[in-house]
Amino acid sequence: KKMTVKEELALINEYSRKELGEDDVYIFTLTLCDNEVDRDFEKFSLDALRTLKELFKGKTGITDHSMRSKDQSARIFRTYLETDNQKVTDSGESYTALKARAYMLKTESNADLIKEIDGGIKKEVSVSCSAEKCVCSICKKDLKKRECKHIKGKTYGKKLCYGILTNPTDAYEWSFVAVPAQRKAGVTKSFFKEEQTLQKGMDILKSMTEDTVLTVNQASEIREYIAELEELSAEALTYKQHLTEEIQRYALIIMPKVDTKQFTQGCSFMNLSELRSLRDGLKKQAGEI
Repeated sequence: KKMTVKEELALINEYSRKELGEDDVYIFTLTLCDNEVDRDFEKFSLDALRTLKELFKGKTGITDHSMRSKDQSARIFRTYLETDNQKVTDSGESYTALKARAYMLKTESNADLIKEIDGGIKKEVSVSCSAEKCVCSICKKDLKKRECKHIKGKTYGKKLCYGILTNPTDAYEWSFVAVPAQRKAGVTKSFFKEEQTLQKGMDILKSMTEDTVLTVNQASEIREYIAELEELSAEALTYKQHLTEEIQRYALIIMPKVDTKQFTQGCSFMNLSELRSLRDGLKKQAGEI
């Protein structure tokens, strides 16, 4: 239901140490994620969105997923699901989005950010969370466990293969970004099981000698480790493309007549660290303009 300012302030004050009034805070609405297939060919199930609705309450907002406390700028105090029965997703469901109401303090340091939000500049967001499973849309097996041979993004017959994220286990933060994975909001996904598999595989390889004999389980863990590395490599390529697109946009602001193909070609020879450094430099110049 729609809340009054007084009701929302009561929720906000559950997170503050001092009583905050209407003049102290700036309140805004954001779309965290939805049930549409995203650029990574993944989507959240409706049950996952319902779980995330509870998990994201109270979560902090930052910029570009920075882990520095000084980059915290806002906090979610209320979440809700919004369904549009007139709009159908690629998977045939009614479009459903996880919405949030967030607040930040009206301070001098936040003044420019508030203006950018009101002006539609700071609009896209990405959420960081973990999910237990990623189910194949074709055979319903867990893609994370390599239980099927289908590949996300490919069409089998007339059916697109994509991963359905289910059983969210935690929500970490949300962040303003330039290029979100989801077209309507943005999602950055992480999986605890993924991290555990990578660590096990690395531990086994580090302990190996010329006389090492692998057990069936150890061989399986190394195969999973290699598979996870392959997926991380694919994700890194996607992130590299996102950085390249950001660089092109900032370059056009600074040099409107420049041929962006030159930037694309140059970016292809740069690693992620170099791309981030170039993106940050161009972003600063574009901001000054």
